[in-house]
Amino acid sequence: GRLSLARLPAGLKGRCAMDLSYGPEYETFREEVRDFIAVNRHLAPKNAGRAARPSNEGVAWQKLLIEHGYTARTIPREYGGFGAEPDILKSRIIAEEFARAGVPGGLANQGISMLVPTLLELGTEEQKRRWIEPTLAGDVVWCQGYSEPGSGSDLASLKTSARVEGGDFVVNGQKIWTSTAKEADMIFCLVRTEGDAAKHQGISYLIFPMTTPGIEVRPLRTMTGHAEFNETFFTDVRVPVDQIVGQRGQGWFVANATLGHERGMLGDPDALENRLLALIELMKVEQVGGARVIDLPALRDRLVALQAEVAAMKYNGMRILSNQIKGEPGGMAKLIVKLQACELAHQISALAIDALGELGILYNGSAHERANGSWQWNYMFQLGLIIGGGTAQIQKNIISERGLNMPREPRLDLPKGPSAQGGQ
Repeated sequence: GRLSLARLPAGLKGRCAMDLSYGPEYETFREEVRDFIAVNRHLAPKNAGRAARPSNEGVAWQKLLIEHGYTARTIPREYGGFGAEPDILKSRIIAEEFARAGVPGGLANQGISMLVPTLLELGTEEQKRRWIEPTLAGDVVWCQGYSEPGSGSDLASLKTSARVEGGDFVVNGQKIWTSTAKEADMIFCLVRTEGDAAKHQGISYLIFPMTTPGIEVRPLRTMTGHAEFNETFFTDVRVPVDQIVGQRGQGWFVANATLGHERGMLGDPDALENRLLALIELMKVEQVGGARVIDLPALRDRLVALQAEVAAMKYNGMRILSNQIKGEPGGMAKLIVKLQACELAHQISALAIDALGELGILYNGSAHERANGSWQWNYMFQLGLIIGGGTAQIQKNIISERGLNMPREPRLDLPKGPSAQGGQ
């Protein structure tokens, strides 16, 4: 609406009129979104949950949203998207209205949020037509084979290898922290195909079914009590040589494109806003000593600070979208997203735990737990996301070196001889 001038000094009123509305076209679009939600909200999945594979209800909802352009909005129709031109304000209105209504938006997972944009940028036409539409629809679930036991922060040192034999890559090695591997249909996986090349130049980016013979998945139970991650082992796994994204030995370039999209997924400002709105509702309902939690000054101050940071992330996201549409690099605005958003998500859950008081320690089916224990689960899981997808320390290095143009940390030569082995 318009900036109110009622309280401004008379001398300023004539100079400070400012129209902050989106304009008639966008307000009409907002009403269309609201009407869609009002008519169809009963079809939305009641609990989006943490399941790696969406329910039948979730898949049907996803397809309905794509049909109306409320997710996969700018992905071309020939690949299963809605095919609209990029429009930042319409994207913002969709996110605002779904969050305000408490209705889940489109699916976000490793296939949709990470692989699809990578294929759009770097995949062949056959790969785009084969994989994007079923992935967007939620019919095909993907996992990511990147980290290894000895190659986490230094991903380019990965050891999983592939040799060519009879028209196939034959893959051997191990991945770890493979989210959704137990449920996934497909994997996009980094393997070393050029053993004599420099470590960043000998990697290829393969895609293949998780049902391929020679793949073994072992779940890893975390402190949430669930097995969100897995170990994945490859023993003579045969992958056709044409199942590669980009060129052989250029997987590091492709992988970095995917990593950029992963950081965007983990730093989604719309997800942050949804969690903040849920937190506000929680603090309005929960009471301590007969008073609403939201009326307690110390906790309310923390909430207001988080609200300001979420707003900053939302508008930073709009800045990034503007840059993308104009074909400009994201710069510092893009580099801070993963670090800031993951830490902010954990702080939101931490405030929810504190707001619940003694109930905040209840978990795993207690009669008095709130929201099916989701606040406790998020508190523990989001702590891991500060590490996953590039640790906070790695993100700070990226910001300093690429964003602020600061010098790299000097690499000291390791001592040679017996002293390097502890005197042995």
